[in-house]
Amino acid sequence: MLLPLRPEDNPQSNAERKPRLIIHGGAGNITPSNLPQERYKEYRQALLTILAITTEYMNKPLPENGGDDNRSGGDSGKDGVGRREKKDKYPSSLAVATRAVSLMEDNPLFNSGHGAVFTRDGVQEMEASVMVSRGYKKRGVGVMGLSHVRNPILLAKAVLEHGDEDLGGGNGEHRGPMESNMNMRDGMCGQELDAPSAQGHTLIFGQAAEQLAESYGLEKAPKEYFFDKRRWDEHVRALEREKEGESVTATWSAEEYLPQGTCGAVCMDRDGVVCCATSTGGMTNKLTGRIGDTPTVGAGFWAEQFEKKGMPAWASGRMASVNRSSNSTSASSTSMGMTTVVDMGLSGTGNGDSFLRLGAARQVGAIARYRPTSVLDAVREVTGPRGELQKSAGKRWGETGEGEGGMIAIEGEVVKDSDENVVASGYKIIQEYNCGGMFRAWLDDKGKGHFRVWKEGVEADPAFKHEGEGVVVNMEDWLYDRQFLSS
Repeated sequence: MLLPLRPEDNPQSNAERKPRLIIHGGAGNITPSNLPQERYKEYRQALLTILAITTEYMNKPLPENGGDDNRSGGDSGKDGVGRREKKDKYPSSLAVATRAVSLMEDNPLFNSGHGAVFTRDGVQEMEASVMVSRGYKKRGVGVMGLSHVRNPILLAKAVLEHGDEDLGGGNGEHRGPMESNMNMRDGMCGQELDAPSAQGHTLIFGQAAEQLAESYGLEKAPKEYFFDKRRWDEHVRALEREKEGESVTATWSAEEYLPQGTCGAVCMDRDGVVCCATSTGGMTNKLTGRIGDTPTVGAGFWAEQFEKKGMPAWASGRMASVNRSSNSTSASSTSMGMTTVVDMGLSGTGNGDSFLRLGAARQVGAIARYRPTSVLDAVREVTGPRGELQKSAGKRWGETGEGEGGMIAIEGEVVKDSDENVVASGYKIIQEYNCGGMFRAWLDDKGKGHFRVWKEGVEADPAFKHEGEGVVVNMEDWLYDRQFLSS
C-alpha cells in the first residue's frame, strides 16, 4: 500500500522569504511495471537537471542594468514583504517558473514543445499558460492552437507582461483602437490578421497568437523541429489498438503510459508572489482543434492572494511556544486580531477534459478561500485518491483515463497582527495525484533536490527496482556532475 504524501511545512518566523520551487513532467497511468528502468532514469536525470539549472538561476542576483523580469508583488500585495529594502534583485517567480517550463519544452521527454503529442490527424497543437497571485493586471493568461512557437510558455509570459500596457491606465478591458505593429511580417498561416496587441484578452488562439509571438520577438521553429519519433510511435500504436478493438480510446491505454498531461512549475519568490506555469501538447490522439485545461483559467491552473481571519495551526503553536518561554500573555500571543494572507498557485496535469468539467484548479482555490481550509486539504479533496476528479469519471474510472490527474502547488502564508505587523510566515510544497504516478521534482527547506514518480514508501517494496526514487540530491553537486560529464 502506498503511503500518502507528506507536505513540507517549515514555517519561517520572519518576513524574509526563501524562494521555493516544484516542477512536474506529467501524470497518468505510470507504474513500475510499464515504466522501464532506463526510461525512469531519463526522467529522473532530466527533471533534476532542470531543477538544478532553474535553482541556480533563481538564486543568482540580476544585473543592475536589468536582465530578466524582476518584478515583485511590491506594495500591490497585502503581506508587507515587498516593502522591505533589498540590496540585490533576483528573478521573479514568473521568470523562474517559465524558465523551468521552457527547459522542459526543449526536452522531448515531456509532452510540450519539442515533445508535444500528435492529434488523430498527425499534427501538433500546443498550449501554455501562466498565472501570478499578484503583481500583474491580467494575472492569468492562456495561449493555444500553436504550431510554430518554439517555447509556448514564453508567449504566455509575454502576453501577461504586455497586459499592463495593453490595458492602459485603467483596470478594465481596453476597448479602443490600438497602435498597429507596422513591422510585422506576414503570418505563417496565410493572410495576416489584425492583431496589433493582445488587448484585454485572457485567451488567444492560433494565428493571432503566432503573430503576437513574432511581434514580441520570440523564436519560431518549423514543424519538423517538434517531431519526435517516440511520440509518433505512441500515436500510431494507440490508433491501431483502437482500430483492432483492443482499447476503448486512442487517448489512453491500460498497458502503456500515453501522455495526456502537461509539464509545469510553481514558484514562490522572495516577495512571496506565487506563479504557476504550465505547457502541453494536449492528449495523445486528441481531435485536431481540441482545447484543453492547460490554457483555460481555473481548469488546469490557478493562482491568487486572499485573506483569512485568525492564524494557521503552525503559527499558533509556534507563538504559544515562544510565549511560554517568555511568560508572555499579551494579546498578540493569541489569534485575536490576527489575519493570515495567503499566496497560492497550482499547476495541474492529467486528463484535461476532467479538469475542465470540474473547473478543478479554481475549485481548489475556492475551497481553500471560502470554507476556509488549507490549500493542501483542498488539493487532496479535488485530486487525491477518491477525490472529486476521480468521482467525476464515475463507472468509467480505470477504463478511459477520465478523472486521472495530479497537482503541484505552493501555499505561502503571512500572519499579521492588528497593526499590520508581520509576526510569522510559512509555506507548504504540495503534491498530490490519484493515478499511477506523477513525474515531479522539488526543493526542500534546505535547498536539496528531490525526485519522485510514485508515493513515499514505494521504494521499501523488495520488488521495486527503480534506483533513485526519493533520494535527496545536492543541487550544486548534481549540476557540476552533469556539466563535467558533458564536457
